[in-house]
Amino acid sequence: MLLFTVRTKRSSLGDYMIGDYMNCKNIMDLHVHTDNSFDGHHPAMFMCETAVSMGLRAVAFTDHCEVDAYYTDSFDRSVRQSYLENAKARSAFMGQLLVLQGIELAQPHYDKELAEKIVSSYQYDIVIGSVHNLRDRRDFYYMESFNPDEIDSLVNEYLDELIGLAEWGGFDTLAHLTYPFRYFYARSGITVDINEYKEKVDTILSLLVEKEKALEINTGGLRQPLNKLSPEFETIKRFKDMGGKFITIGSDAHYAEHLASGFAEAKEAALAAGFKSETFFQSRSPFEIPIE
Repeated sequence: MLLFTVRTKRSSLGDYMIGDYMNCKNIMDLHVHTDNSFDGHHPAMFMCETAVSMGLRAVAFTDHCEVDAYYTDSFDRSVRQSYLENAKARSAFMGQLLVLQGIELAQPHYDKELAEKIVSSYQYDIVIGSVHNLRDRRDFYYMESFNPDEIDSLVNEYLDELIGLAEWGGFDTLAHLTYPFRYFYARSGITVDINEYKEKVDTILSLLVEKEKALEINTGGLRQPLNKLSPEFETIKRFKDMGGKFITIGSDAHYAEHLASGFAEAKEAALAAGFKSETFFQSRSPFEIPIE
């Protein structure tokens, strides 16, 4: 087992370092939801117990915050509750598991002022940026079916929103770049070739490179009918070829048993794309560890 060779520094959120966890595997799940997410199922403490039993080195609890529904759907309350409960778990598992304070900030560029207020109100280790729904429409997750004739328009509009998100840039890693694709397939059996949208995807990737943001390799799609990483290998490699520095790996787990699922495939894709390390964040500063 490789040991960490990265720099360590004390986080403003805690009094321990990643280097303090040398008896664990180099497995860090940076996209995990507790029951403080509306679709989460297990509390932070139980998630941590499971992570320790699996030998994980770190987890980042990144509960949902849909910026465009922050007050109407009570995310102001759930975000606060998530932060408090994650802080308790962080303290309880000190020395066993590095618990990172995170948030999945969805649609932040729809209301940039509010998004920046949310992020500045808490001391986060990692902020995930994502888009779950187009403006004034439901999350793709809740759509029961899709018209094949509308897919091209939906993909283009979705990618335009990712461009807007990347231009804003107030996050650390861009989550599940192909998010709606899993639902196009699961609900209506429609597959999308990302290569048909190369120009817009390259714009997103170039903005991540320019702003030194990470690209997430999300393994959630491997547990769904689509059975693919998000994004797929070709996009990960394109990001590397364009000068991308940082990748994060996240299971998007909403159940404890899904922690770190699909990580072998994600790490294999990252290595094949030319990445030698993955990234985690403390106090929103990136640190790299070798991919085992």
